[in-house]
Amino acid sequence: MDDSRASTRPDEIGMTEADYAVFEDYFYRKTGIHLTSAKRYFVTKRLAKRIAASGLGDFRAYFAKLRLEASQREFQALVNEMTVNETYFFREEHQFRCLVASILPEITARRPGRPLKIWSTPCSTGEEPYSIAIYLLEHWPGLAQHDVTLIASDIDTDVLAAARRGSYAERAFQNLPAAIRARHFDPPRNGLSRISEQLLESVEFLKVNLIAPPPRLQAQDIDVVFCRNLLIYFDQAAQRQAVEAIATALRPGGFVLLGHSESMSRISSLFAVRRFADGIVYQKPLEGPDHGA
Repeated sequence: MDDSRASTRPDEIGMTEADYAVFEDYFYRKTGIHLTSAKRYFVTKRLAKRIAASGLGDFRAYFAKLRLEASQREFQALVNEMTVNETYFFREEHQFRCLVASILPEITARRPGRPLKIWSTPCSTGEEPYSIAIYLLEHWPGLAQHDVTLIASDIDTDVLAAARRGSYAERAFQNLPAAIRARHFDPPRNGLSRISEQLLESVEFLKVNLIAPPPRLQAQDIDVVFCRNLLIYFDQAAQRQAVEAIATALRPGGFVLLGHSESMSRISSLFAVRRFADGIVYQKPLEGPDHGA
């Protein structure tokens, strides 16, 4: 690829207002993410980067490739470019306290001794699901009596690859107590600390588009879903689709934790609001006795 293509500027990709509207609709239908005109500079800058990387000359040639490519590799690369992944360990820690102090005791009282499933979506580079695993190890006595499956998903394959590697720069540890870090991470090497093998093996990472989740996440066998700071990127219709997918994944009586700026009550009536000492969460109603295995 020559230097001129590598340095394609946002104002050189030949995308008109009409082109942008068509692209916005296409990306929305595929992902549920609404790239409004207010985000046009952000979007165009990233499109310019992918157009240069693909060796194509302008937006229309690139868009034709997106729509016609059977493998959808380029579309996945574009999704990876468009998604924002800002996270760190123990972010919004009060929700992890709520998990171990209130949510899990309620679930296990209803289903003593039964396995538990917790799902983190979007999981970004893994800080959230690994934080859940660490918090359970450090603070939940019930872990000794219950098998826990941790599932983590994202639409971005680059961040999933990083999550599976489990190596993190200093910024990721800004909220993690030093003693806990020492117990669960290797000492820094070349600016990165790697998480323990035990924790690496404790989380299953999956590529999932929440607008169209795979059958295994429609089985009504998840107990808790962390879905923080995702719905704010969706419009109302996509929010409803995502919330319905979460409801389908959850057992009756299961719980959802959202980001601090998100509210389920504005989106759907499928969940009841629950107020615990450490935060507000949302619960799928119980439908009679819960005998799930």
